[in-house]
Parts: sequence; structure tokens; C-alpha cells
Amino acid sequence: MSEAYIRLEQLTKRFGEFVAVRQVSLEIAKGEVFCLLGGSGCGKTTLLRMLAGFETPSEGRVWIDGVDVTDVPPYERPVNMMFQSYALFPHMTVEQNVAFGLRQDGLGRAVIAEQVRDMLALVQLEGYGKRKPHQLSGGQKQRVALARALVKRPKLLLLDEPLGALDKKLREQTQFELVKLQEKLGVTFVIVTHDQEEAMTLATRIGVMRGGEILQVGTPTDIYEFPNSRFVADFIGSVNMMAGRLSVDEADHARIDCPELGATVYIDHGVSGPPDSSVSVAIRPEKIQLSTERPSQKDNVISGVIAGVAYLGGATRYLVRLPTGFLLKVTEPNVLRHEAHFQKDEAVWLCWHGSAPVVVTR
Repeated sequence: MSEAYIRLEQLTKRFGEFVAVRQVSLEIAKGEVFCLLGGSGCGKTTLLRMLAGFETPSEGRVWIDGVDVTDVPPYERPVNMMFQSYALFPHMTVEQNVAFGLRQDGLGRAVIAEQVRDMLALVQLEGYGKRKPHQLSGGQKQRVALARALVKRPKLLLLDEPLGALDKKLREQTQFELVKLQEKLGVTFVIVTHDQEEAMTLATRIGVMRGGEILQVGTPTDIYEFPNSRFVADFIGSVNMMAGRLSVDEADHARIDCPELGATVYIDHGVSGPPDSSVSVAIRPEKIQLSTERPSQKDNVISGVIAGVAYLGGATRYLVRLPTGFLLKVTEPNVLRHEAHFQKDEAVWLCWHGSAPVVVTR
């Protein structure tokens, strides 16, 4: 990653006795799309508001482009913020909404008109300039709010649940439009979201938050494939999580006894944990294969019975009950239109590759 463009140093925010953000240190590079991901009350919006200057840190410092802005008011920071509600002025036209900040800065009428026109073209709203917000769809309002936030060319754009008000299909479409727009402008984005899929689609890197702390920072691939804790593994996507005991730990492989599976899990790399230590094994549902005949591989093979079937269009999700009573989730893609599916109460075999399990110790 290039030199830090945003740097948070031991940032803490207290509201009375409650600690909303606890000693967060973070670096974000210029031009990144960084997502703060977490559930309600985890501190992500408070962290965003401290970046914007709407909240004053109880401890720590905020640096933007090499400048300490901790005590700088919001209107003097090279930052703009887009809220979930969009906060458009209902009595103003689209053009007037987008131009509002430029007028506040005292720019000339011709300059404002040109910049507004260029920005509306960039967000694909040419011809909508004379409309009022109530005459726009949800997606169009979102783009007006984005245009208003970007027209002043801030160094940093903060987005608080920017797509939360859109329906699923429009949200998916807008995610890619937002990425393309950010790539064109090169503005650094910091996005707050509780939507895992949105974070995975938009972000160059993700910071997973819980209890006012950032538990893990990494690319979407890092976060999904190599979670550093039970919480991150369980929070991102769907996962099967089993308790186990580390029985073998060599440089090139490990074995974990899992009573819930009624089997030993083989892993094709070492874990570097204390002998006989308690660990958790996480296996993503899509990394497990189902068959009616016993697979030929020696390790990571167990039997079960289909306890539930959910057809999701692009994939089918199965719940498989093991002889121990444990329910394992399995997801298989529907590659063919007339694909045969496993039926409820059907006996099946399950297997997975030695690289599929992830071992977490906390």
C-alpha cells in the first residue's frame, strides 16, 4: 500500500461512561475505497463522524494528507460527507442542490453552471437538472446526493450507508457505478456499511468492527478466506464453525479432532498452535462437496442425511444432519437448467479439500 493518506492514531470516543470507539489506529492510502463494516452500535459511524469533524475525539489524532485535522472544524476540512438520507433540499432543483456548495464558496455563475453540468453528466443525470427531488427515483436521488458531495472535488468523501435506501437490484447496479465513478475521479472513499456483500463489492480493503474496535483489516479476499477470529469468520458470509482440539501440528499438515463432526479434520498446512490446544474450525458451505457415493479421498470425508433444501436460483443450499446430530450447511451452484438435486432425507457423503478449513484460536 502507498503512503498513508488518512492516518488515525489511537482514536477513542467516549459518551459519558460509554466507549463508542476504542483506541483505533488505521492507515488508508490515497485513492482507496475503504469500508468500515460492522453491526449496529459497533462504532463505525462514530469513527466516520470523527473523520468528518462532527465529533471530537476523546483521545487520539486524525491526519488527512499529512495535516493534523483533529481540532479543525468540519467546514475547513478537505472532506465531504454523504448521508444515508441523502439530505437533498426539497424546494431546490437538481441543479440547485448540486450547486449549493459551490455557491457557498462564492464561485461565479458561469463556473458553477459548467461544474454542475459536468458532474451531472458524470453521474448520468443529464436532462434532470430542472427536476425537484420528489420527481426522482431512489437511485436518481442517490446520484444527485453523490454529485453534490463530489462537485467540490474533496480529497476525501465519507459515505454513511450510501445505498441503504435502495432496493436490492438497484443497490447491486449502483455498487458497480459507484466503483467506476470513484476510479474516474480518484477521490478517496471511506464507506460505512453493515452490508457484507456491499463491502465486498465496493472495497479495496475492509475494516471489520465490533465493540468500538477494528478486529481485522484486509482485502475482501483476506477477510473472507483468512479470518483472524471466530467473530470475523462468522460475521462475513455463511460458515460452518466447529470446536476442536489440535491433535497433530506439523510443518506441512495438521489434524484437528472435531467431536461435532464425529471426525478428524485434515488441513494441508501447519497451524503453529500449542499441542492439544482448543481451536475452532471454519469451513465455508461452498467448499463442501456432496455425493451419493463415498468419495475416494482418504481425509475429510463424512456421511450425513439431507435435513433441508433451499433452492436459491443460482445455487441450492442444503442442511445436512450428521450422525452426531450436528447440522452442516452446504451450498452447491446450479450449473445446468435441469440439474438434479439431492432430496430431503437422502443419505449423502460430504468431503472437502485440505485447504478449505480455516483454524482460528480466538
